[in-house]
Amino acid sequence: MNPRLRALLIAVILATPVAAWWFAFVPENRYIRVMQEDLRDKETMLDKLREETARNRDLRAANDELKLSVQLIEERLPDTKEIDAIVRQVTDLALISGLEAPAIKSAKPVASALYMEQPLELEVNGNFPGFFRFISEVEKLPRITRIHDMTVTSRSEGDVELNAKFTLSIYFQDERAIAGAENPR
Repeated sequence: MNPRLRALLIAVILATPVAAWWFAFVPENRYIRVMQEDLRDKETMLDKLREETARNRDLRAANDELKLSVQLIEERLPDTKEIDAIVRQVTDLALISGLEAPAIKSAKPVASALYMEQPLELEVNGNFPGFFRFISEVEKLPRITRIHDMTVTSRSEGDVELNAKFTLSIYFQDERAIAGAENPR
């Protein structure tokens, strides 16, 4: 065989794998590296999403607990219509406790965040054990109340009868504020 032809044939035989490596394997290896980097990025993103999902579950559980706590507190807050019933209840407690019917003077409601405070100025007369029983029963009311600005004075020389003046604040939900919060414009 002709030496030139033989040299050309050997060159073609040797060039074929080099050309295949250069034109097929090098680009394919580059593509594989890019795909591996993309896969690592997606795995990192997936790990972050798993962390966020776990945190969201925790936040959802904490949010549910807070909603339950708020609901329990709101159950203790009467609405505007129930204030009269609570006033009657306080009057009944005074009478049951052996006190005279209290003199009640309603002050203007005071707004505070999402609830209102209805101050009632009360004056009761009776003996100390009855007054103590009355205060204990008011404390047991299922609604949120607060007694403040109390003055107790003796009505007789033997300190048997007393006169107590205090402010009883009843906390309630303002129906208009609730309606506005539920239907924002």
